[in-house]
Amino acid sequence: MDTSEKADKPSVQEVQTAGSEGEEQDEKPEVVEIPVDMYYDYEKLYSRPVTTADSDIPENLLHLSHSFGYDCERRANLQVLDEHTLTFVAGNLLVLLDMRTKQQRYLRSCGGGGIGAIMCHPSKGYVAVAEKAHEPDIIIYEYPSLRPYRILRGGTEQAYSCVDFNRDGALLASVGSATDYMLTLWNWRQEQVILRCKAFSQDVYRVTFSTDNPGQLTTSGSGHIKFWKMANTFTGLKLQGELGRYGRTALTDIEGYVELPDGKVLSGSEWGNMLLWDGGLIKVEICRKGGRTCHIGTIQHFSLDEGELLTIGIDGAVRSWDFESIDQADCTDDSGQVELDPMNEMVIGRNVSLVSMVKSTCPDTPIWFAQDSDGAIWKLDLSFSNMTHDPECLFSFHAGLITAMDVSGNSHLMATTAMDRCLKIFDFLANREIFTTRYKQAGTTLTWAPCTVHRSNGLLAVGFKDGVVRLLEIFNPRSLYSVAGVGPNAEAELFLRQALKPHDAPVTAIAYERNGEIMATGSADCTVFFFTVGEMYEPIGFVNVPGPVLRLEWSPHSHEKSTLLILCNNGHAAEVDAPDQDTEGVRSTYLLQDLKVRHFCFRSIKSSIQRDAEVARRQALKQQRVKERDARVKAAQEQGRQPTEEEQRLEGEEDEGEEEELPPIHIPSPPSPLLCGFYSQPGRFWLSMGGYDSGYLYHCEFSQDQSESPENRMDKPFAFIPLQDADEDPLCTVAFNSSRQLMLCGMHSGRIRAYPLESGDHHLASMQAFWSLSVHDNQYGHVQQVRCSYDDQFVLTTGQDGNIFSFSLLPHEELQKALQSNKAKVPSPRIGLETSKAAQDIDDPTAYSIETAKQKVVMERLRREAEQRKTERRKKLAELQQSFEQLFWDSLVSETVTVVALRSEHRISTYRLLALSDHFYLLKQRTRTGRRPGMTERRRSMADPSKGPVTDPDELGAAGSGVLQSRMKPSVSKLIGRQAEKLRKVAEKAEKARAKIQKRKKEWDELYASKPSEDCEDPADVLAIRSATENMGDFKLKTAKDFSVPEHLRMNAEKKRAQLVTLEERIYNQKMEMNTRVMDLRDSKVALLASLRSLLHRLQEVQERLPASKRQPLPSLPTLLPEETPEKKLRYTRDTLRRYDALLKAREVQRRGGGGADEGEEGDHLLAELGKEGQKRGGGGGEEGKWQNQADW
Repeated sequence: MDTSEKADKPSVQEVQTAGSEGEEQDEKPEVVEIPVDMYYDYEKLYSRPVTTADSDIPENLLHLSHSFGYDCERRANLQVLDEHTLTFVAGNLLVLLDMRTKQQRYLRSCGGGGIGAIMCHPSKGYVAVAEKAHEPDIIIYEYPSLRPYRILRGGTEQAYSCVDFNRDGALLASVGSATDYMLTLWNWRQEQVILRCKAFSQDVYRVTFSTDNPGQLTTSGSGHIKFWKMANTFTGLKLQGELGRYGRTALTDIEGYVELPDGKVLSGSEWGNMLLWDGGLIKVEICRKGGRTCHIGTIQHFSLDEGELLTIGIDGAVRSWDFESIDQADCTDDSGQVELDPMNEMVIGRNVSLVSMVKSTCPDTPIWFAQDSDGAIWKLDLSFSNMTHDPECLFSFHAGLITAMDVSGNSHLMATTAMDRCLKIFDFLANREIFTTRYKQAGTTLTWAPCTVHRSNGLLAVGFKDGVVRLLEIFNPRSLYSVAGVGPNAEAELFLRQALKPHDAPVTAIAYERNGEIMATGSADCTVFFFTVGEMYEPIGFVNVPGPVLRLEWSPHSHEKSTLLILCNNGHAAEVDAPDQDTEGVRSTYLLQDLKVRHFCFRSIKSSIQRDAEVARRQALKQQRVKERDARVKAAQEQGRQPTEEEQRLEGEEDEGEEEELPPIHIPSPPSPLLCGFYSQPGRFWLSMGGYDSGYLYHCEFSQDQSESPENRMDKPFAFIPLQDADEDPLCTVAFNSSRQLMLCGMHSGRIRAYPLESGDHHLASMQAFWSLSVHDNQYGHVQQVRCSYDDQFVLTTGQDGNIFSFSLLPHEELQKALQSNKAKVPSPRIGLETSKAAQDIDDPTAYSIETAKQKVVMERLRREAEQRKTERRKKLAELQQSFEQLFWDSLVSETVTVVALRSEHRISTYRLLALSDHFYLLKQRTRTGRRPGMTERRRSMADPSKGPVTDPDELGAAGSGVLQSRMKPSVSKLIGRQAEKLRKVAEKAEKARAKIQKRKKEWDELYASKPSEDCEDPADVLAIRSATENMGDFKLKTAKDFSVPEHLRMNAEKKRAQLVTLEERIYNQKMEMNTRVMDLRDSKVALLASLRSLLHRLQEVQERLPASKRQPLPSLPTLLPEETPEKKLRYTRDTLRRYDALLKAREVQRRGGGGADEGEEGDHLLAELGKEGQKRGGGGGEEGKWQNQADW
């Protein structure tokens, strides 16, 4: 809302119409010359606060106290006015900063829409402020009086992007931003447009006059550079532009350039090299020797001062170059590049990104002031001599978006953090920064712990981009050394009390429970984590929510239960009761599964509101028409006449049939984002939405029916409050003073609003009148936070433009008294802090979160248990495998191997031969031990017929063995090994000698005893007679009943067992010999196939050397069949196991369908199917299959 007043000007100026690109307007309006001493009244020009009509809100409700920020990312946002004064833009303010006293003066924008660009006059006696608004003005202020001297109107439609004075300061050039991009040349002292045309169709970053060629200008910007000339033609003065052509050089945005005296232009590029332009073409590209770029990244600024060429870049370096070498540079090859090293260079430091640079106004000085987009203003000595001073950082600020801000509960201290990874502490009573530090990750949220948590109110809970939450104690370090009387210069320091990592994504909200017993943290990972508050914060657990967390708010003391309101930026809201702080017991996860979450999913009602409003408007209009008709009828009756048909007809009645349709019901997709919200009553809350649903505050409540899933819920607000002029400017943040009688709102347009409320008005029925002021940049300075100081005397705001403002709720006089009498108190250090050791920090952004670490511990325990079970199963499988090998492989000597002939179907197979069993060897051993005594006895019986038959060879062997054992000494039986064998042989020899002596003695005894008497017959004759009697003429058949088998021909079980053992051994040996011969045949076939394969390769090489016409098809080779290599049947790979698993799952599906077999048969079928597939792959078609088995051999 723009309420700035425009002063009447004494000159008449025609508004010129913008032509197409390249066309100029050369009009000569009637001009009344403006007096040199004419000034405008600043009090009538500057934009004032806006208040609702007929309200009692004073215009001076808030007074600007101080600006703590600097829009350091804005182009050319630093100018020098005099030796001690710098000026720059901060939101809707032009800040004049005294470098000696650090005091600030302010000029507000006149249009209320912000400031687009500034430029100082070459004489430093004027400063041009080009604004942003609908048809903005350019205000020329005189310095140092700061009185508005001239106002240039009608140069663009929305905003100015850049302005520049020519060398003598008589002309001013301005370029508008989207959508007209209008280049305008002004005779600014007479507020007249000289020439104008469209500069380009995209953003223009810079416009300058040539210092040596007055009729030349240059503009540059997004993907272009353009060279302009003011030419006198027969139709008058014209502005002619020539667009630079890149040729073979890549297209680039051009931020900085400089016009050379001979008309050439030297510009930068995005990759850091310099481009020398001549006649609209790139003459040469300049780089450093070795192919290195002139700067790392974009060259932001050029300066040609007293024959010295300076460049600065985002790499934080300042380099000086030989001007003559660059001006005369020419390429002698096709590369288009010339290598040249700088004469001098100065690297400012780490984390420095220079954007622009201006020279001090002191004559013959090498001092420059540089704008650092990383949040600083530098003082540089560019004399490049032995006496050169080091770079000095004059001022430091936050760079870019301010992500979080909060104030102390008992002092005028403010803490801020931003995307520049800095954390700063400000004393907003004394208007100074008292502490700053930088972390490795950007801060994303910040909360100052209440007094119920920290007695001295010196505890900060800061959330960071990597999910870490740091608890920081702020204290006055001077108090630690108060006894000694000396101390550090710093007014405040931070002590790391504890570092936690509850989230894996940026922490977006931190809130303490109303009693200070629980801290809750929310994150973009859609979780809310709870901690118990104490000396050490202990995790309680977390809950999942339906979207990234935007804000957390605990219920106030007026509510019966302690609950947490969780707002998500996707339009979801949730509420949980305070969790139980008892964390005893072993849990596998921190997920609070028993903590019930109530959900609310916003459903748009804006179209319904607009539809109902249209219906009400039409109904009211109809009622008004009825009243008007009744009045006409009554007037006719009072006149004593009948009303005419015209008087009885309703106005517009004939158009009722053509009544417009009501607005349709519209539900935005995707849903509108949720911007902010706050509690009203238990279970009820207010929401502010962005996008389509902006313009209202919606009153919502959690439904009793929570059975539906959060993703499918569609909850409608039960009430709403319209916000004036907020359809395109939604409410982004809300804060209340301590009595909740002043509601402060931060708007998307950078404005702040203040709504006075009645005490206890939870329904916001008194939210009618408001006070509004443009503070931050209206295009990109969306208000991030609004806070009231603990004593309600100050209001502080932060925005996305990097600016921080403090406002006083006191009148100016009382504010000055407060500044003189008070100073923000920094909390004293707690007892024992000097001996306490800082907690271990979490610097690694990849560190595990609390829940992930918990899951890792659980997973590690489960892994150990699984490994233990695997080890036990592996051990059991090894035992089973060993048993299987003993049962199968140890008993199998050879598998059946079939060898197929090469040229016929003949084949031969080996025997599937099992090893001879242990029982066989036992029988063989028994046969050997029992055979020798039987044979000896048989020989004895044959040699001595007089001896009776031996009935049992085993008995004889046992008897002989017993005799031998009885004659051996007891000690001999105990000997073992070779000595026992020797003794046994000696004993046998002695035994044989004794037996021989005894036999001889016995034979002598028998001989003497057999000496016949004289009447005795010849024994031989008697024996022959007896033999003849028994045998001669009496030959009995074996089938005869009285046939008697001779003793030595008799067969028993032991002899038959010996025959079977011998026969089995002979069969085994014959089979082994057969198998050996077949395997040798198989090996010879494998060797033959390998030889054929080698010959085939050689033949293929020969074929490749022959012409294609003489090549012949290669012969096919025989293959090895699977039955020729059965040893591969039980070999498996990972592919085999995967295929087995796939077949097993397929069979499982079939079995569930009712068509499966039992598990045993199913396993056999799977193995058989795998075998068939292996045969197809190993011995099937194709050259790959042919050589598979041979390659294995």
